[in-house]
This record gives sequence, C-alpha cells and structure tokens, in this order.
Amino acid sequence: MKVSLAFFDDHPILLEGLVGIYSGKEEFAVVAQGGTALDALRIAEDLKPNVIVMDLSMPGDPMAVIQLLSEKHADIRIVVFTAASSIDMAVQALKIGVSGYVLKGSQASELYQAIKAASAGETFITPCFASKVIMALKSDEARKAAGVDARLSYREVQIVRHLMRGSTNKEIASGLSISEKTVKHYMSVLMQKLAVRNRLEVVLAAQKLTLLPERADDGGRPQLN
Repeated sequence: MKVSLAFFDDHPILLEGLVGIYSGKEEFAVVAQGGTALDALRIAEDLKPNVIVMDLSMPGDPMAVIQLLSEKHADIRIVVFTAASSIDMAVQALKIGVSGYVLKGSQASELYQAIKAASAGETFITPCFASKVIMALKSDEARKAAGVDARLSYREVQIVRHLMRGSTNKEIASGLSISEKTVKHYMSVLMQKLAVRNRLEVVLAAQKLTLLPERADDGGRPQLN
C-alpha cells in the first residue's frame, strides 16, 4: 500500500521539485500540495494524508497548525523540512508532535529517510544536529522532572528497560510473560507519569534519570530518581 504524501512550502520551485521527485517513487502517492500553513490544515482535514512535509517559514502559523493536527489527527505524521536550524525551534516542533526534522541543504536521502521513518511511526532528525537536539530535549525533560515524582513501579522499570533495548510491545510481553494489552496499559501509565506522549519520549525521559537498582531481584521497588 502506498504512503500518501502532501507537501507544503512557499517556494514554488522547491515545492515543484519535491512533488516531482516523490511522484516518481512507487512507494508514495503525492495527494496534495500548498504554500501556506492554512493550506496544510485544510488539506489535512479533507484528505488525511499519511505524511505531511512542511516548512516552518510559510505564511500563517505553521507551529500552531502542527500542534492542532497533532491533537486532532495523531495518525497524520508531520515532517518539518526547513532552513531553520535553531535547536530551540527543533525542540519545540518535536515536543508538539512532529515525527521528523530535516534541514534544507541536507542530502536528499535524509528527507526520504525522514518520510519513511514517519510513515512507520518513528522519528528522524537531521544527523548533523540530532545530538544537540536530543541533549536539549533531555535537559528540558530534566527540568520538568525536577518538580514531579518520577518514581516507577517494579514492572514499569522492567518495561522501560525493554524500551531502551528497542523491544516491541510483543517482545516486551513475551519477555515479561504478560499480555500485549497489559504492556499497552503500562505504556499509557508511563507516558502520563513521565509527562510524555510517545515511546521515543519515554526513552528520552528515562535516559536522563538514574535507573535503580540495576537488577531488581530482591522483590523491592525499583525507581527512577
């Protein structure tokens, strides 16, 4: 099944180039294009493409549109393709729901990777500044965690450890001898407790904390603190 795409940029030549490139790829179907943030909102509402690729400097308020779409249409993945190399802007975009952040001037393969990752429910950040963005996300989560109780139960710590190894829900369920439904329940609890919205953010929030004890074989209550 093809991944449906919509592109939004206020530079006509760039937009035409993107549409032409991805219209020629068998795995994609370009369903729409536009030049403003409002175009993106309207087309998302009408056509519900799998992935939206949009600039942040278009007329309108792209950030507000991203946040609105993330809240109303969580199944639509958003990839930012922009010249804005501000770490703060990238962090803000990721926090409000984008699945990819690619800088204009990057290799063409990076945008392709970001679109593929987004369509698979994953996240992609331009490698040349990904480490700085991730560090900024960790610092932000650390500041938030300073004022909340981040204690986790024994089972929650086990779930987090599996997430850090990249395990799927099915693999976690098998490894812990519980059902996938139970794993999903714990994921919801973890996201609420750590004030995050997805698996990636759970891992990021957990990585900046000290996970104790390393093994919990004494029946105690491990915690993140």
